[in-house]
Amino acid sequence: MNKEILRLAIPSIITNITVPLLGMVDVAIVGHIGNASYIAAIALATMVFNLIYWNFGFLRMGTSGLTAQAYGAGDTPECLRVLVRGLAIALGAALLLILLQRPIGFLCEKWIHSSEETLALTLTYFYIRIWAAPANLALYALKGWFIGMQNAKTPMWIAIILNIVNILCSLVLVFGFHAGIAGVAWGTVIAQYCGLTLAVILWFVQYGEMRHDIHIRESLKLKEMVRFFQVNADIFLRTLCLIAVFTFFPYISAEMGDEVLAANTLLMQLFTLLSYIMDGFAYAGESLVGRFVGARDVESLQKCVRRLLQWGLGLALLFTLLYATCGRGLLGILTSDQTVVNTAMQYILWTILVPFTGFAAFIYDGIYIGATASKAMRNVMFVATGAFFIAYYALHSPLGNDGLWIAFLIFLTLRGLLMFLWEKKALVIKEFRV
Repeated sequence: MNKEILRLAIPSIITNITVPLLGMVDVAIVGHIGNASYIAAIALATMVFNLIYWNFGFLRMGTSGLTAQAYGAGDTPECLRVLVRGLAIALGAALLLILLQRPIGFLCEKWIHSSEETLALTLTYFYIRIWAAPANLALYALKGWFIGMQNAKTPMWIAIILNIVNILCSLVLVFGFHAGIAGVAWGTVIAQYCGLTLAVILWFVQYGEMRHDIHIRESLKLKEMVRFFQVNADIFLRTLCLIAVFTFFPYISAEMGDEVLAANTLLMQLFTLLSYIMDGFAYAGESLVGRFVGARDVESLQKCVRRLLQWGLGLALLFTLLYATCGRGLLGILTSDQTVVNTAMQYILWTILVPFTGFAAFIYDGIYIGATASKAMRNVMFVATGAFFIAYYALHSPLGNDGLWIAFLIFLTLRGLLMFLWEKKALVIKEFRV
């Protein structure tokens, strides 16, 4: 079982680690061309796009779980129908986002509380990067489909090429053409479309013989599309809760000033690095759990769950040690502004505690997605999100930014604990057998 997990997890880790590394490069680039306003603008722009794109997280997660179950059941035509539905929704949603970019930008102006300089930089980035929406959302669906087909290497190569292009374009545009934050945004747009082009080419190379089994009209029948949305509705609601927490974090940080916002942004980059490595094992869980559910192999399913949690615990211990011993050095890589680094170090303890408190939530996300046990996943997120906001408003006045981080740790811990208890009571396993 460990070999199966690693076969899928290692390529997924390589895929995922390029994402936070890219975010770190973006922060590092703007951190060396301007003051804290540039770092804050990247944080706020990322918050806006998280708010937009995370709503469509079901395009990857739902596609992955449904495809893996169809794969385990040996139903190739259904695998293709899931892909068609995911791509159709992705392209339709992307077109809508582009049409609504001005109203969204107007809402950002009214909603974001920061300095005028930071807001102007944020909107500059937003109005450029929004044109990458079709490629971004289509890649969600394609990535989920590849993972569901037990193929983690193809998303890995797509992510590596995409992020190399992104980094190179950003560096050239910023330092070669002095394009500033706009150069970072255009680098992302160019890279997203390069990634989509590569994904389509690789699909035809690896699965081209299946194209004759694609029936678009049948895949997009109203009854089938309604079912697709029903399966993903719980994932959508779960994602809304996740968005609420992760957008509230920089939003409330902005009210504490640009230095605190910049410091929290750097610390969250460390959290993001952890999350994407953990998600490598979660993606392995999506593939394997979905396959075992489709094949009705409960014994292998339970063994897979145990092994995944063991890997998660090991990684948590490793990252706890890394952040405890190398925290300042990692922050120094991200910015040369020592004021921001010193502010971030005041709160480094909470980042050190994140890996151990959060590993179970990451791993169980993959397990639940692979099983499409979406109701239990949704309910856990409802409880954890409510606990986060209650804890924040109870602790913020006496503790300030420390209260925000403590509330975040409560959110992570509660998610993992409740998912563990649900699984141990066999409620999730019962859903697996439906």
